[in-house]
Amino acid sequence: MLDNAQKRDQQQIDRAAQQMNNDEAQSNACCSLRSENSDATYGFQICMSASSLRTILLLKRKLFASTFRKVSNMVKYLNQQEAINIDTELFNEYQFSVDQLMELAGLSCASSILKAYPPEQSFNNVLIVCGPGNNGGDGLVCARHLKMFNYQPHIVYPANPRSTLMNRLLTQVKGFRIPVSDSLEGINMNTFHLIIDAIFGFSFKPPAKEPYKTILQQLAKFNSIPVVSIDIPSGWHVEQGPIDEDALQPNCLISLTAPKKCAIKFRGDFHFLAGRFVPESVADKYQLNLPAYPKGDNFILINNHN
Repeated sequence: MLDNAQKRDQQQIDRAAQQMNNDEAQSNACCSLRSENSDATYGFQICMSASSLRTILLLKRKLFASTFRKVSNMVKYLNQQEAINIDTELFNEYQFSVDQLMELAGLSCASSILKAYPPEQSFNNVLIVCGPGNNGGDGLVCARHLKMFNYQPHIVYPANPRSTLMNRLLTQVKGFRIPVSDSLEGINMNTFHLIIDAIFGFSFKPPAKEPYKTILQQLAKFNSIPVVSIDIPSGWHVEQGPIDEDALQPNCLISLTAPKKCAIKFRGDFHFLAGRFVPESVADKYQLNLPAYPKGDNFILINNHN
């Protein structure tokens, strides 16, 4: 239950979301009149929407801080080898399949996004940028579940599928009528309310190669739209964090299994722990100190810099 202060925050969020919807409706009307010298008006409406979006994000951060437990002090942050070892153990000793864990991870990411950026609060148009490996697979699964949660996802998948699994995931998202592009070229970024970074995971070693190097540079410069990174912010060193001042700086990080050491450098609004699939014996062996997830949730908000 929300207390009176939290209820007031939620009411302000709802009002800001309604204002943003009104701004977008007006901006769409301006688009149809652009031939009548309406460029200045269109730009003004976009600024109004951005202002409403910032208001929503600030209020949501305040509301989340008061309604979720801060658990980062107890959770272990993994180095790269520990993350690899845990995955290997889940596959070999516990006989999880890659697609099993990918489905659980993608669903938990979509659920986290639904909590932080609900579509009814003007976050419905989502761009998901997927890489060639398992992190990209998590993004494809996440996109499918976001579609079921009433978002309108659009996938950018630059790679040629490397496996039967990735081909199946692409077939599934296309079956859900989710558009798939092979680059950012020709995509109007101003039509999206949220960007999901599912390019690289914990096995990544800098620097990024093309076409992902250019994609990450584009995403890092386009800072008017919130970015959600899955597991680690793409382009970061898994242990050391951002490799330069131009690195991607996401607004939200969803750590899978357990946070990686780079997450200590995360300074965004929301840090979720997701992927509720780690056996107790594995958690004990690696001293993960995982928190108790709320009820039936497959994610929990943690906070590591307040």
